[in-house]
Amino acid sequence: MQQSQSGFIHKLILLFQTNGTLKTLSKGDFLIREGEVEKHIYWIESGAVRAFYLTEFEEQVIRLGYKDNMITSLSSFLTGTNSQLYIEAIRKTVVKALHKDQLDQLVHESLENLLLYKDFLEILLSQQIDRELDLLITSPNQRLQRVLERSPNLFQEIPMKYIASYLRMSAETLSRIRNS
Repeated sequence: MQQSQSGFIHKLILLFQTNGTLKTLSKGDFLIREGEVEKHIYWIESGAVRAFYLTEFEEQVIRLGYKDNMITSLSSFLTGTNSQLYIEAIRKTVVKALHKDQLDQLVHESLENLLLYKDFLEILLSQQIDRELDLLITSPNQRLQRVLERSPNLFQEIPMKYIASYLRMSAETLSRIRNS
């Protein structure tokens, strides 16, 4: 992790610990639904969530989060527009929520924080581009290997059907690849 990213994340985690609002979700509860405006960013204390959108035919998982991850409907959070995503607890989950105003206060506290936040967002953008390229140009085997490099405990935290959707493959294909 780059110094600037880790520095900002450290400050953000401290803000979650001191000012975050604790929220407990049961399996199937939503942090946000499509059409709502995201006003919070969440730190997952325990449990797991999936971020997905609905197409005419299916749900497409685009993010997975579990203990010590942050999650939000980022586009909605940053722009104040309606979310295109749902974020749902896939088991009992405890999160700490920070309101956008609290994050904005941290970011604008100093020039250093503003620059750290800019670097943090650039890294998030780069990761998003890498994910899109993964889906477009890598084989299913390569996609699985790359996600396991980033998240080695993924299969201990998230049910296989959600991982398969995240990797844009059937659960059967994922099972076959894992067993080969």
